[in-house]
Amino acid sequence: MRHRHLLYALPMAVLALSACKEQEAAAPAKPPEVGYVTLKTQSVLLSSDLPGRTAAFRVAEVRPQVSGIIQKRLFAEGAVVNKGQQLYQIDPSTYQAAVAKAQATVNTTRNLAQRYKRLVESRAISRQQYDDAVAAAEQAQADLRMAQINLEYTKVLAPIDGRISRSAVTEGALVSQNQSDALASINQLDPIYVDVTQASVDMLRLRSEMERGELTLAAQGQVKVALKLEDGSAYRLTGAMKFSEVTVDPGTGAVTLRAAFPNPDNLLLPGMFVHATVTEGVRDNAVLVPQQGIARDLKGQATAFVLGDGDKAELREVQLLRTLGNEWLVGAGLQAGDRVITEGVQRVKDGGQVTAATARNVQPNPAMASAAQ
Repeated sequence: MRHRHLLYALPMAVLALSACKEQEAAAPAKPPEVGYVTLKTQSVLLSSDLPGRTAAFRVAEVRPQVSGIIQKRLFAEGAVVNKGQQLYQIDPSTYQAAVAKAQATVNTTRNLAQRYKRLVESRAISRQQYDDAVAAAEQAQADLRMAQINLEYTKVLAPIDGRISRSAVTEGALVSQNQSDALASINQLDPIYVDVTQASVDMLRLRSEMERGELTLAAQGQVKVALKLEDGSAYRLTGAMKFSEVTVDPGTGAVTLRAAFPNPDNLLLPGMFVHATVTEGVRDNAVLVPQQGIARDLKGQATAFVLGDGDKAELREVQLLRTLGNEWLVGAGLQAGDRVITEGVQRVKDGGQVTAATARNVQPNPAMASAAQ
């Protein structure tokens, strides 16, 4: 009898279990919980990081203007020299003799011209003879001035202020007036130039944005530049853009930009590799979206889920311009007021219902904080 009751109980239990599973399957799935950020417009300071090298503000090569033997070197190699400071002394003996000879010729021709003046007044000589004597006196005076200049050139002077290089010659070396090799070079390092390169396509984009009114220059039209050194440290002084090359390098497709930086401690030396952060301008009414809210489809297209009516997720294609800290600058596809899902994105489907709350996974943008300062 007991076995018969068991035979009836087993099918009933199976039926009851199946009914429970059907009820569970029929119950609607709970919408996934997501976090969102409401987008807004703001003014954004845009900048570009460009590679560059330092270059001296002024460079002067020291060359002799007369020939002779170097008697003395009058500077310390690597020291700072001032404009007009004597650097070398060339043997002046032959040039002193030339000055003395020219002076004697001046005295002779001047006396002859004065004597001819009295004679021409008494008609003892012709006017032509007197004119020739005056011309000879003037020629002698010019020769004297040239001899004096050559004597002055035996003192080789610094043409500019700056730091001087090592000397290419020593005492006793013979130098000539037209030699191609410099005796030394002087670099003016304060201020100092930084030459950076920018792709021509980026330059065209910037000009187009300015013409459309999307971008305005900051700081009364001055383009500010910050500098990062080879070791990664930041240079403490800010520079300003001074010059843009008028041609594009056909090999690289880049344009050279030149900025000037104060360099009172001579920390920056010519030829150093640096990274320059160039301020492009201010974009008003910019829309930024957290990077957590952006994904890529199989084609590489940027997409974002936006909360629509009734808290339904809507998938949108987005045009992104650049990163700014931990956010993307949006070109198209999103606008102020859109609620972009940044938390729980992997659980969302296009058109699916969600339970939305303010996102907790979005941190303040450090780039915006530094721009505000």
